[in-house]
Amino acid sequence: MKFQDMPYQRVDFAQVESKMKELMEAFDRAPDGPGQFAVHQQYYGLMDQVNSLVTIGNIRFDVDTSDAFYSGEHEYYDQQLPVLRNLVLEYEKKLYDSPHRAYLEEKIGPVAFRNMEISRKAMDEKLIPLMQEENALVMEYNKLIASAKIDFDGKELNLSLMRPYTVSRNREVRKAAWGKISVFFQENKEQLDQIFDKLVKNRTAQAQKMGYGNYLELGYYRMNRNCYGKEEVEAFRSQVKAYFVPFAEKLHERRRKRLGLEALKLYDESVYFKEGNPAPCGTPEEIMAAGQKMYRELSPETGEFFDFMMANELFDVLGRKTKRAGGYMTYIPLYNSPFIFANFNGTSGDVDVITHECGHAFQGYLSGMDPIREHADITMETAEIHSMSMEFFTEKWMPLFFGERAGDYVDMHLEDAAAFIPYGCMVDEFQHIVYGNPEMTPAERNRAWLDLEKAYRPHLDYDGDPFFAQGGFWQKQLHIYNYPLYYIDYCLAQTCALQYKVKMDGDFVGAWESYLHLCRLSASDFFTNMITEVGLRSPFESGCLKNIVEKLEKYVK
Repeated sequence: MKFQDMPYQRVDFAQVESKMKELMEAFDRAPDGPGQFAVHQQYYGLMDQVNSLVTIGNIRFDVDTSDAFYSGEHEYYDQQLPVLRNLVLEYEKKLYDSPHRAYLEEKIGPVAFRNMEISRKAMDEKLIPLMQEENALVMEYNKLIASAKIDFDGKELNLSLMRPYTVSRNREVRKAAWGKISVFFQENKEQLDQIFDKLVKNRTAQAQKMGYGNYLELGYYRMNRNCYGKEEVEAFRSQVKAYFVPFAEKLHERRRKRLGLEALKLYDESVYFKEGNPAPCGTPEEIMAAGQKMYRELSPETGEFFDFMMANELFDVLGRKTKRAGGYMTYIPLYNSPFIFANFNGTSGDVDVITHECGHAFQGYLSGMDPIREHADITMETAEIHSMSMEFFTEKWMPLFFGERAGDYVDMHLEDAAAFIPYGCMVDEFQHIVYGNPEMTPAERNRAWLDLEKAYRPHLDYDGDPFFAQGGFWQKQLHIYNYPLYYIDYCLAQTCALQYKVKMDGDFVGAWESYLHLCRLSASDFFTNMITEVGLRSPFESGCLKNIVEKLEKYVK
């Protein structure tokens, strides 16, 4: 079914609560494991209905944040979803404590039961008011970012539509563009600080109500980290500082020379070639058509997937003034339909949507065929392997998008992928500092950010910018506001994706089969087990990062 034809009506949560209680009573009455599993399948049906309607409503709000009706729906769900989450937890407790658990665990897997255990540590009915307040604060931030109206080049632009100017081949243009962006953040600094301060205190209060010292322990549970913890993450960041930061700095130095600059400034950060970054040579419609050709040629599975997406109009990728910033893939279970939301802006990022977000969507399309819904509950570091690896698997088709500059794009993409890992680790360590010290002032947070940049991005020079040079760059990273502790996942995934990059250059077919196997495993096993099963090294393994850097050296010499 086409997205525009998918019916929408507000979820009646009083009715959902009634149905949930009926299911729990039926579950208690079931005489054996098969009987309880039959009830559980009814639960799948109810949750598919609820999640589909909520997702449709939220997408329609994101595509136009000024739409009064869907803005109201979004606010309604922000209030009601914590209530639903508590109901789900109550139901899951019955599965977890069932006398027939052995049968149920055989049907839906041990990972699901580990996740239920984590859910009990992450949620309690007493948190509902605080979670509702947290949702409202996140929405306030997103609306503020989406409301940006920047006068530039004779146009009124939002932050997403400023992107082409920030990577312009003309250095003065991109300097001016960054200056305008800086003004927007400077003008809204007080509100941004207030929102984040409230978020930190709110999340800390939630953690304390659950008996934790600060938000970090609760945050790990909320991210459903079911096979590693803070110690492993800290060890990974140490490997990054030892091996990837020096490697990334070499890449930045090579880029500086290529650009012919004496020093790299903030406004040079995402520019790779003196003649400008490679940009797609077609219209949005031509980009989508090229994507369809690419996926049909890549494999039968990807061809079927992309044809389904196109036929059902499951993309909303054109940038608009009142559209939410950023991009994502989400899933509408009733229709086995992934959906991709993005903001095309004429840069190479448009093609990244067709590779990265389609990596998520392809895996979602495959996992939607699995009747065990828990297998779709992928932890984020696994999900990002699907997307980041697809960026590399599709490189041989880049001439479809970039013409003669396809080689430049491939070089730029590898440099960007490698240089991202230090930045992503910096975001993660910043959040550990912030939530470990919830009483920090805005100025102290900014100083912590600047100190981390010296460790992770020592080349960066803000050129005296009145906002960014004071440590405010983190406030444009929406994950820090919206999804606490969700960023190290990108780094762990990029570490695995770079292993696929090395593998596919030697044996493309073998690498693709490994990737397809990983996609089909979905969440049927733990992250650390699955990557080993498909022939990758764990990012937590000592020497993993050193080995990857040594392998990548050949690409940059």
